[in-house]
Amino acid sequence: MGKKLVLFCDFDGTITEKDNIVAIMRRFAPPEWEELTQRILGQEISVRAGVGKLFTLLPSSLRQEIVDYIVAEAKIRPGFAEFVRFCEDTGIELLITSGGIDFFVHPILAPFQLKNPIYCNDSDFSGETITITWPHACDEHCSNECGMCKTTIIRSYSADDYYRVVIGDSITDLAGAKIADFVIARSFLEKKCEELGLPYRPFTTFHDVIEILQDITQLKK
Repeated sequence: MGKKLVLFCDFDGTITEKDNIVAIMRRFAPPEWEELTQRILGQEISVRAGVGKLFTLLPSSLRQEIVDYIVAEAKIRPGFAEFVRFCEDTGIELLITSGGIDFFVHPILAPFQLKNPIYCNDSDFSGETITITWPHACDEHCSNECGMCKTTIIRSYSADDYYRVVIGDSITDLAGAKIADFVIARSFLEKKCEELGLPYRPFTTFHDVIEILQDITQLKK
């Protein structure tokens, strides 16, 4: 096949049907979370600064209540379990690249027993409010203050050796989509791929993603 296929799959709004940070804020945060979120989406403040501030609105004492709520609330997009099996069976490297936080990303994904690393932000509950930590910050090629920098992860896989596919839905996936070989997109990301002429195909479920990957594999033979 030549280059090895590697997937960089978003979590919020992609694996799950809704954004889990927004769901947590709606349920637990005081009203100022909404203005902060608008400033992040409007790119007035960086994702790292904005998400960090959002979680300082929440007391650390709510940890278990938040985890129980979001694990029960999160809906997995249809076909994800089959998609994980497909990647394992075909030897496709699947990486989860999430701007979400470890304390809810890991419990939601636990049933799928993923073999490869899950890249996301970490959390510290030792203070009065929740502190987000950033183990996967931007490298010297990115100045966006992403928090969890997807392009840094993608760049660690050489374009000479890997065919790099981004699967995602939102603004946080756009920079990665611009440097990937191919994009599997929905929602905002689909519109931007169309607008910018990026090579992509749309998806609704992970059954669609499997079909697209089968086509890519055939083309690359």
